[in-house]
Amino acid sequence: MKRPVCVAGALAGAFLCAGAHAETLYVIDQLIVSVSSTADDTGERIASVHSGDSVQVFERHDAYAHVRLSSGTEGWVKSSYLSPELPLQQRLATQVQELERLKQEVARLQGEAGAARVAAPVARPLPSDPPATLTDQRPQSAHLIWQWALGSSMVALMAGFALGWRMLDRRIRRKYGGLRIY
Repeated sequence: MKRPVCVAGALAGAFLCAGAHAETLYVIDQLIVSVSSTADDTGERIASVHSGDSVQVFERHDAYAHVRLSSGTEGWVKSSYLSPELPLQQRLATQVQELERLKQEVARLQGEAGAARVAAPVARPLPSDPPATLTDQRPQSAHLIWQWALGSSMVALMAGFALGWRMLDRRIRRKYGGLRIY
């Protein structure tokens, strides 16, 4: 007797949890989808939803989903017509609006920057001022370091080439009895 009561309680809890948490999905691109009264092709058409309409999905059965429309009507729709993302046309429209808003803000900021340049004149040095001298020696020292690194690399490459040539010459002479064959 205890077992059927536990099973019934578990089923009731599952149905309550399914009703409390519904997944919101959107009808995919360029469609008018029929909402039917049963989870198969034999049910009567009770409503229709257009592309981009949102529906709440309560459960799925085979290829169908039990949905609630924004009007409160409940029915079954093929799951293949539903997607968690907005249709491409609606996403594109929101991106275009955002782009236009950002272009307007860029134009406004460029206007403010131009007005600030006009309002704040650039200070030019007077002819009586002595010329500024550069006391920073870092660019010259960095240039010297690169020259030193490049020079030492070239010396190492030439030494490696000469050593390799000498070793090859010795091997060839040893192999062919002192004769150079190349």
